[in-house]
Amino acid sequence: MSEFLGEIAGLATAGCWAFTSIFFTIGGTRVGSAVVNRIRLVLALIFLSVTHFILTGQWFPLDAEPYRWGWLGLSGVIGLVIGDAMLFQAFVMIGTRLSMLLMSLVPIFSAVLAWVFLDESLSAVEILAVTITIGGISWVIIDKNRSSSGARGKHLIFGLVLGIGGAMGQAGGLLTSRIGLEGDFPALSGNLIRMLTAAIVMWIITAFWGKAKETVLKLKDKKARYSILGGSFFGPFIGVWLSLVAIKYAKIGIASTLMSLTPVLLIPLVYWVFKEKITIHAVFGTITAVAGVAILFLA
Repeated sequence: MSEFLGEIAGLATAGCWAFTSIFFTIGGTRVGSAVVNRIRLVLALIFLSVTHFILTGQWFPLDAEPYRWGWLGLSGVIGLVIGDAMLFQAFVMIGTRLSMLLMSLVPIFSAVLAWVFLDESLSAVEILAVTITIGGISWVIIDKNRSSSGARGKHLIFGLVLGIGGAMGQAGGLLTSRIGLEGDFPALSGNLIRMLTAAIVMWIITAFWGKAKETVLKLKDKKARYSILGGSFFGPFIGVWLSLVAIKYAKIGIASTLMSLTPVLLIPLVYWVFKEKITIHAVFGTITAVAGVAILFLA
């Protein structure tokens, strides 16, 4: 029964991340991706700190060792500030579905980084999984490019670069998180440290650029405000929490595969919300990419 609960949580995680990307795309289109990133860090920090207080009696894990703050803080800057900044701009430039499909590269980049920095070897099956995933993503990109030309084509290329950069940022964030979470340190506390550091760094940069007041004023846009709130709730808060439940109760390979289904779940969602045309090539390419990720986790 507990394993079934974990599998349900894994599938629910994929659904949460699908809705999160929809919400952030809407918000980014209305007020800009930078505003979305700044505000959602604050909202996610509030959600996480309240939850941490309820479960541990502490608003923040101040008793964590300095090296954990260092590695987890670095993880927050790499993944949540830099990586997500590129991902949110990709949402605006190339759309939700293709941006999230590019995030399927995160386990690929993570495996390569672990091979380089942690001396974790890649098996023949894992290399095959990487090839399949990249092939599926390439299929979708080629199909997308066929309907693009001129300025739109250049727009697509820049959006793809941002999407890949976002995936690399997420992978780098996972690598540094893994070092910071070594031992039995709670994942919730680790995520809170990441979020706190990212929020502080992001708002220091915002204040330095003189964008703090402008950011707050843009929240007058009611639709953008609710979109950012919804994305922050379903993503960094509920989505991350469910992912921890999934990994705790289900087999890691199965849980990770279920959580990677977001691009597939987005196919009907983007058609319904954004009226985006979905071709048969895009569907098969997406399924192929997700299958590659599944092989990587289950190998």
